[in-house]
Amino acid sequence: MSEQISPYTGWTRAEWAGLADHLLDSAWRHASPTGARITPPGAPGGYGTAVDGLEGFARTFLLAGFRIAGEHGRDPGNLLERYAQGIAAGTDPHSPERWVTPREHGQAKVEAASIALILDLTRPWLWDNLDAGVQARVVDYLAQVVGDHTYPQTNWVWFRIVVEQFLASVGGPWSPDDIEADLARHESFARDGGWYCDGPERSYDHYAGWALHLYPIMWSRMAGAQERAAPLLPEYTRRLDRYLLDAVRLVGADGSPLIQGRSLAYRFAAAAPFWAGAVAGSDALAPGLLRRAASGIVKHFADRGAPDEDGLLTLGWFHPWRRIAQRYSGPGSPYWASKGLLGLALPAEHPVWTAVEQPLPVEQADQLAVITAPGWALSATAADGVVRVYNHGTDHARRGDRSTDSPLYARLGYSTATAPAMDDDGWDSPLDQSVVLLDTHGEATHRSGFTTLDVRAEGDAAVLASRARCHWVKPDRDAPDHGSGYPGDALDAATVTTVSVVRGAWEVRLIHVDPAGAPGWEQVTALRVGGWPVPAAAADDRSIPVVARPRPAAGALAVSTDLAEGPASDGTAAPRPVSGGPAGPLVDGSARPVAEAVGTTLTSTAVGLHGLDVAGVHTVHDATPIAEHTAIPWLQTRPGRAAWHVAAFALNGGGRWPLAQISGPEDAPVVRVTWPDQATTTAALPLTGPHHHAQNRSSAA
Repeated sequence: MSEQISPYTGWTRAEWAGLADHLLDSAWRHASPTGARITPPGAPGGYGTAVDGLEGFARTFLLAGFRIAGEHGRDPGNLLERYAQGIAAGTDPHSPERWVTPREHGQAKVEAASIALILDLTRPWLWDNLDAGVQARVVDYLAQVVGDHTYPQTNWVWFRIVVEQFLASVGGPWSPDDIEADLARHESFARDGGWYCDGPERSYDHYAGWALHLYPIMWSRMAGAQERAAPLLPEYTRRLDRYLLDAVRLVGADGSPLIQGRSLAYRFAAAAPFWAGAVAGSDALAPGLLRRAASGIVKHFADRGAPDEDGLLTLGWFHPWRRIAQRYSGPGSPYWASKGLLGLALPAEHPVWTAVEQPLPVEQADQLAVITAPGWALSATAADGVVRVYNHGTDHARRGDRSTDSPLYARLGYSTATAPAMDDDGWDSPLDQSVVLLDTHGEATHRSGFTTLDVRAEGDAAVLASRARCHWVKPDRDAPDHGSGYPGDALDAATVTTVSVVRGAWEVRLIHVDPAGAPGWEQVTALRVGGWPVPAAAADDRSIPVVARPRPAAGALAVSTDLAEGPASDGTAAPRPVSGGPAGPLVDGSARPVAEAVGTTLTSTAVGLHGLDVAGVHTVHDATPIAEHTAIPWLQTRPGRAAWHVAAFALNGGGRWPLAQISGPEDAPVVRVTWPDQATTTAALPLTGPHHHAQNRSSAA
């Protein structure tokens, strides 16, 4: 039966239910005596153990509620009684296990929303059977959010909407003004293509799907919400439909979601927007495709160690890895992954459970899409099932900011098979998928606050461009950790324009460096550009193929630069990887620096096409949640003033690389890219010079 209905994942509703029950049973082994707090083992989070226990209760309550609702109230696991006892104790101000209140701590506002949502969803089986005194205490607890003006103006607005909607439905205090203000703030987050930005910064990540699309659909179905939601729901659904067309393309063939953005410890919460589509009756994706995407994501983790052997979700990805979490995260936090199991709230007879799975887009053909709102181009290859995203619009900052780069947001590329380096160097000195200037101490600049210049399709390719006032930063490490880079004292190094021309597995990256008006230019010793970070087998740089033209630039990393000479297409000697990998064709007869990181399953290639002298591979240890070692190819040179430098980067790019030629007058430059299959792309390059830089600085202020 599973092979007939789920030919891609093998997962049916039975597997989903089994996982949910396993997660709940395992979490409850760490409940307090009354069940008011569930605190899985692990170091306390940044908000303390009382908040950790509330998170564990509220977030597993989400999953329990989905399970009960989907079974029409049947409860063989006795979940209703257990959570009812926990609610009674948690809302009792005299209980030693009482919950932290919304007035006492902001995190309680988040957890209150999960409690309210499930009390509404399971109303006939739980709320209606609570003692009147317990009901009154629940109302008193939740009512603390009414009129509260300290909610962050992000996806948090939905936590107040959901709580006040429940309060209104049970005769408790609530404020129509609060709900109207929060709904209006939500509207301010709406962007092109059905996307939402999580607040005023350029914060595009999984919150667009697992929060900003999920809550409107769930709220519209809460008791008493229909009249207010009715005029809004068509637009919410339209946006969700459009977003799902992008979201389904962002799932790798192995089920991996894009490894980008904060809160990645929530893992398969990334499946939530697909279930939201099923709940909303979306016709953008067929029910079998919605389930294929959701099952693929959850199975991706279940097959790789999450939950762990004790049935617990830890702070990590496949396995525990604390760096992936924010400073405030605790052992109960990962259970927001429960959102990814929302489909269990739909009964077994729902079409999303009875339809046959359909293949993901990447399983059908190569994909290329421009996603305007976050400033991304998506390129996926069916041969390896990997989805790549090239980023010229997202940094979790505002235009003109001068913070450090967050590796979770500000890199030039992300994928479903690689993770950005998140160790200390990954935060302080960007290497993977970066363009930086190095100073005399080897410290790298940051690009957060850049201006997006272009995001467009160009035939069967995509062209993206951005311009940054690159800067060094002395970071303030005491700043709150919400995924952004660190603020601090900044020093401008130069204005750097970066263009990505993307097709298939390859990116041609063009970099223009202009020192005009930058006080730190005299400290610049090198331009360094980095490629895809790939999981590697060992940490020895010399064990990874490296090729470089033997003319080092200042500040070059110490790597092997042994060359193996071989004939190029024009008969001249061309360097190739010492492992015997391929050399690419030349247009000017000169040797090209090439670095190839051959990982455990992926190959990352960097080729200097023009103006780059040295290539190498740098290996880092324990820098990502998906591998012990990560190899990153890089290219480097001493930057020329007002000159274009050109490189090609690939993740699983194959044997030959693209070529690029810049032509035209200075005020109208054009690049012509010849791809490995001899197809060509011609694109206008952004104008450069003091006038245009001044305009950008003005617009970024």
